[in-house]
Amino acid sequence: MPFYRLVCIAAHYPEYKHIKDLVTRAASHVLDNGGVVRRLDSWGTQTLPQRMRRAKVYHRIGDYWTMQFDASPATLRGLNNIMRHDPRVIRWTSLKVGEKVDDVLLVEEKTMTRNTDGLMGSRDLAYSTGRSV
Repeated sequence: MPFYRLVCIAAHYPEYKHIKDLVTRAASHVLDNGGVVRRLDSWGTQTLPQRMRRAKVYHRIGDYWTMQFDASPATLRGLNNIMRHDPRVIRWTSLKVGEKVDDVLLVEEKTMTRNTDGLMGSRDLAYSTGRSV
């Protein structure tokens, strides 16, 4: 199953139960359809970069949270439908991180170092892994 990251901005309410219900509903949908929730993170309440409108209401403050999960594409479509129809959700996006969690864990070093052999142009830089540019 592909590995996804959902980033969501929810409408801010004084009570914590609204955000808890939304996160529980999203995670339950993934779990009920054979997926695995790997991580839930709350980024807290933040002022939005601009006034945003959702469900005929303007919002200036939002609760940011993320969920990392493995799920089938059909489950992801269902999750997007839940987010689309829930009035508590201001904005969301789903990002495909990789085909498997193992693909994400093997991050290749991409630091560039300067060769000292005096070559000019694009050959002047080389990856630290030993490959030339």
